[in-house]
Amino acid sequence: MTGSPDPAVPDLTALLLTTRTLEAFLTALADTVVDLAPGCDGCGITLEREGLLLTVASSGTSARQLDEEQYGQNDGPCLQALRTGQEIFVQDTRTDRRWGEYPAYAAAAGTRSSLSLPIAARTHTPGAINLYASAPDAFADADLSVLRAIAAEATGAIAMAQRLADVSAFNDELQTVLATRTLIDRATGITMARNGCTYDEALASLKDVARQHDTTLREVSAALVRHYGEPPNSSEPQ
Repeated sequence: MTGSPDPAVPDLTALLLTTRTLEAFLTALADTVVDLAPGCDGCGITLEREGLLLTVASSGTSARQLDEEQYGQNDGPCLQALRTGQEIFVQDTRTDRRWGEYPAYAAAAGTRSSLSLPIAARTHTPGAINLYASAPDAFADADLSVLRAIAAEATGAIAMAQRLADVSAFNDELQTVLATRTLIDRATGITMARNGCTYDEALASLKDVARQHDTTLREVSAALVRHYGEPPNSSEPQ
């Protein structure tokens, strides 16, 4: 039997469905994490899509600056969590020797500790929730069960948003294909009417013109339609 949801964990899927954009959802998520983690003064959410790293939402003043520094160095606790699917703790940036110059940069910026939790690990849009604090070892007493539950729900919500985005992109691509097909059919109809030829002959003629001018069939069709307009009705005298 499935247990009841933890009342301390917000329903992030419902939050996703009630926010108008993915960015708005992730910003609300970052605000929620800051509220739930005592000592946390900044939260950034990083996603990687087609090799591009981006802080898609942040709360507080420190998160975006520290995330961006890690992207520039291509190393850091945020990226390690994103790439390995593991939770990464930084107890004190003044003494941590991992990730090259990053710990010293974070300490100089006023951040002494951090916690990075992976989200959507091993998917085509992996990410991490990055919590930052000005005190050392600020997350030693954090309720990790709640934070992990938030990361798990965020994974599902982001996957849902990604599927919706993929469907939208597919629909956009499909509309482009259909528009191109319609344009080519209109140009083919014009060629048939003017040359008294079959559909296949008209289409072959358009393709020949495209090859001769080193352009696409779509561009040739668009130019023809712009010049002649719609093909005449086949019942009208030519």
